[in-house]
Amino acid sequence: MGRSKADLPFGPERMLQRVVRIMSGVVSPVAVVAARDQKLLDLSEGVLIVHDTDDWRGPLAGLAAGLGALRAESDAAYASSCDVPFLEAAFVRALISHLGEHDLVMVRDGRYHHPLTAVYRTRLASTIQELLDQDQSRPVALLDCCDAMVVDAEELRCVDPGLDSLRNLNTPDEYRAALREAGFGDPVGGGESGTQDEE
Repeated sequence: MGRSKADLPFGPERMLQRVVRIMSGVVSPVAVVAARDQKLLDLSEGVLIVHDTDDWRGPLAGLAAGLGALRAESDAAYASSCDVPFLEAAFVRALISHLGEHDLVMVRDGRYHHPLTAVYRTRLASTIQELLDQDQSRPVALLDCCDAMVVDAEELRCVDPGLDSLRNLNTPDEYRAALREAGFGDPVGGGESGTQDEE
């Protein structure tokens, strides 16, 4: 993207603020995992800010940090990236409803698993740390070492017909298209300037 996705303007909000607002309408508390030295915008009161201590370890390390921070507050947590501006609250609720007694529930779209569209028991923080200690960095490794349920994305069309909750933005063209679709028009400068500090 060429700059932090979290800071990208999306209408009256920045992308991270938008996702936090949507999530706050469904779950509480909300935790945001940031890179070690990452500066975040102002977020809603009560949002937990957690800094990832493992640079370059990817989303699995971020999951460990977030789940660990929430463990005392909640039995489970929905994990999301910050670049899903069309996330639907009903989609989040539907996925949470599939958790049951499982350790995690993750969406699969075709052959592709979405580890950042998933619900995890917060107790998995210690299991994830064990994987990291074994130099494992892929979140899908959790599917083989715990009681996991995989939900086909097609089953969630009843609450999100276009599966827009799975739509993340990876390029300036995708970002501009999403802005136009949401009725916000193109950003000043095209959203391509700045430094890259988060994906």
